[in-house]
Amino acid sequence: MLHTMSTSVEAATERSAAEVNEEIRALWRRSGGTLSTEQREEYQRLVMEWAAAAPQSAQAA
Repeated sequence: MLHTMSTSVEAATERSAAEVNEEIRALWRRSGGTLSTEQREEYQRLVMEWAAAAPQSAQAA
């Protein structure tokens, strides 16, 4: 049986918005404030994951 990798924003184990936010902050710290093309792609993925994980009330603000 063949298995394919998911290309969706959702992680295999769902993380809280706070956990994803911490990873976003760590990415910016590691980059020194300037993201490479690869880091920008990771940032975009993380932001989408954060948005999916954030409570609806936080998204409406």
